[in-house]
Amino acid sequence: MNDKKAYIKSPSIETKRALLDINNVDAEGVFEGYASLFGALDLGGDVVMPGAFGDGLRNLGAGGVKMLWQHEPGQPLGIWTSLIEDSRGLKVRGKLNLNVARARETLALMRDGAIDGLSIGYRTRRAVKDARSGVRRLYALDLIEISIVTFPMLPQARVESVKQDAPARWRNAASALQAQLA
Repeated sequence: MNDKKAYIKSPSIETKRALLDINNVDAEGVFEGYASLFGALDLGGDVVMPGAFGDGLRNLGAGGVKMLWQHEPGQPLGIWTSLIEDSRGLKVRGKLNLNVARARETLALMRDGAIDGLSIGYRTRRAVKDARSGVRRLYALDLIEISIVTFPMLPQARVESVKQDAPARWRNAASALQAQLA
């Protein structure tokens, strides 16, 4: 090992947070966006590198990653229906279980913009830390969970939409048409 780099493998679960960017909410609690962005330095001094989630996602799939409230294992909120690594980062799509009280509260907070963060919980399989800068580059991660959180670690990553239900869209369109005709 040279003096510029330290190779790191962590057995403990770590977390990274990203902001949600919520445009609309569907009555069924469906939302999507990015839980992590590649190449972006987070507030903890880490950078997730392209491909870091690949092996884990292939082995687990979306159903193997839990959706939690604030990283609390006893507070699941719903399910992830899609987790995809693209050129930008980890794109996620999830559905809150509205039979769960905390999920209903979360949906209301997301609609109001009061909750605007996503955070990944993971184990580091392979990382390199630059001794000079202190920046840790994360090359291989085992994704454990993705939480909806209050305070994000990675401000650039955001949920892009919380879908509206079709009846609400129709009501909005009807209201707009009525306003134009009046």
